[in-house]
Amino acid sequence: MNDFKEMWKQQRERKAFLALADGAVFHGCAFGWLHDGTGEAVFNTGMTGYQEIISDPSYAGQFVTLTTAEVGNYGCNQEDMESRGCFLNGLVIQELNPASNWRSSEDLDAFMTRRRKPGLAGVDTRALTLHLRNHGSQKAYLHVSEENVSEEEAVRRAQEWEGLDGRDYASVVTTPVPYDWNDAGKYHVIVYDFGVKYNILRMLAANDVRVTVVPAATPADAVIAANPDGVFLSNGPADPSAVTYAIDNIRALLGRVPMMGICLGHQLLGLACGAKCGRLKFGHHGCNHPVKNILTGEVSISSQNHNYALKDLPAELELTHINLNDNTIEGIRHKTLPAFSVQYHPEAAPGPHDAAALFAAFRQTMEEFRA
Repeated sequence: MNDFKEMWKQQRERKAFLALADGAVFHGCAFGWLHDGTGEAVFNTGMTGYQEIISDPSYAGQFVTLTTAEVGNYGCNQEDMESRGCFLNGLVIQELNPASNWRSSEDLDAFMTRRRKPGLAGVDTRALTLHLRNHGSQKAYLHVSEENVSEEEAVRRAQEWEGLDGRDYASVVTTPVPYDWNDAGKYHVIVYDFGVKYNILRMLAANDVRVTVVPAATPADAVIAANPDGVFLSNGPADPSAVTYAIDNIRALLGRVPMMGICLGHQLLGLACGAKCGRLKFGHHGCNHPVKNILTGEVSISSQNHNYALKDLPAELELTHINLNDNTIEGIRHKTLPAFSVQYHPEAAPGPHDAAALFAAFRQTMEEFRA
């Protein structure tokens, strides 16, 4: 505790801030890796699960602002990782606390430092979140180093950053080589890794599935040659329209094998079928988004993490789920082929498990296709 207090005292003396492209600047204290950089500023409304958020590859290229006030209390450990690393560009929080939990192996500051990720604490995250809601997600510059960077220069650097639109980040976060997640299961599913979370793989395995994970650009013919019972399209970061090779592969797989998609995988499936995809004003990031199944009337509270959404569905796709906050598309299924997807995260991690039954629905789809 004394070491933490001394570290925090030193860090409070360092001038640090987040500069948005629209000129707004939010001040705080540096922690983690003391390295400046650019990214897209977004906010997450989850009340817990900061390590799962930090290790979610879907946040690649982004500065994530956590709206919960206290962060760091239960520390970090290897068991709670949702991927092999941390791909976000930085973390912005209000209050950084020392770890106090028997499961903790290191505190958040040490975790971020070791993984070369910068952090900004002591920020009025309520004000920052309201700004992003009113003005939209922003290109941003995070200044936490000893470099002499003025606020004006930081704003200019934020404005000049290329941003995420039109950028393929799936190729950045994907596994470089195929691997088997587990070695037993009645059904064999190949998972396209566009930035997959480990809990998706766990929940597939829990549904009697043997899981093989492959890189994002794996050709459709190579997938078919493995003779899987199903293909899963994972979550992932940035602009789905830029992942053109995945759209082509999905189009080639349609009708040949059952498919399920989540998040980026949902968007890619829609694009492969002829839907369009556009950017949301500030995205959906959090654990409390209500989603309605319009086929059954059931409402689920869901975990979400995306800045883009499908629109203009073609005739062959059926709308299955909508977001009750803004009526955006949250689920689709093909009317004649065994393929469906959802925009939200039924695997949670963090978040509620209301929609976990979707993995069983995928298993049933494979059973019917095999029959």
